[in-house]
Amino acid sequence: MSILVKPDTKLLIQGITGSFGARHAQLSLDYGTQVVAGVTPGKGGQLFTHNGAQVPIFDTVAEAAQQTGATASAVFVPAAFAADAILEGVDAGLELVVCITEGIPVNDMLKVRRAMEGRKTRLIGPNCPGLVTPGPGQDSHGGCRIGIAPGYIHRQGHIGVVSRSGTLTYEAVWQLTCRGVGQSTCVGIGGDPVPGLSHLDIIKLFNDDPDTHGIVMIGEIGGSAEEEAAAWIRQHGRKPVAGFIAGATAPPGRRMGHAGAIISGGKGTAAAKIAAMREAGIGVAETPSVMAETLLKML
Repeated sequence: MSILVKPDTKLLIQGITGSFGARHAQLSLDYGTQVVAGVTPGKGGQLFTHNGAQVPIFDTVAEAAQQTGATASAVFVPAAFAADAILEGVDAGLELVVCITEGIPVNDMLKVRRAMEGRKTRLIGPNCPGLVTPGPGQDSHGGCRIGIAPGYIHRQGHIGVVSRSGTLTYEAVWQLTCRGVGQSTCVGIGGDPVPGLSHLDIIKLFNDDPDTHGIVMIGEIGGSAEEEAAAWIRQHGRKPVAGFIAGATAPPGRRMGHAGAIISGGKGTAAAKIAAMREAGIGVAETPSVMAETLLKML
């Protein structure tokens, strides 16, 4: 079992002919991901080829989804056009859109959020590493990799990982894998002020997944998403959760890393988030180096 994507999920890549999109299309194909289409306006009818694979390119997401059965999209589109790319996936009725692009104007994402209300499409990102459901093969080959996460660090198993930080996602996954502990699905939700799925959204999915036995939740200063997730876990959580909050030493009012990682009005501090997590029974890792260890002690 897994959440959001499975090894047989059919993926299309928006921006597959750009250098960044092409490179990660290749890495996803190497991982065993079912990349069935690419989308670049004006380049429909061409083929993207890699190691014997031939991926047809379409002018629109709707055309690509209709002809290939793709249900998920990875967006590797420049920031000025990324909001439109997300909405194109929404209009095409995709189940999931994963937007890797960073630097999308907040106003654009507010319009995207408003346009997505009542629609079936789920959005991960923007400004995120994406998600990985590991497969059963060596180096978890045969899974589904959407985005930019290194596939080889994953291992199929029963721990769910959700994080606002890309690099800390990889760190938690690698710590688990090095201890022989696999993952069900690993989700980097991104750190922008107006994201798609939140910590809480992902926690609920993990909570309902019978094959996820424990959860690592990684947050950072800014916003209230971690406190909201902790409050829900306190009332409804059925599985052990370990967490880490980055940015404890950041001065108030200073933006650190992600656009959403800023303390304002005394809210969004690391101390407040850690306190909420502890009240919810979440095991709090004092440093990033013990994230996996903290969870494994709770299992």
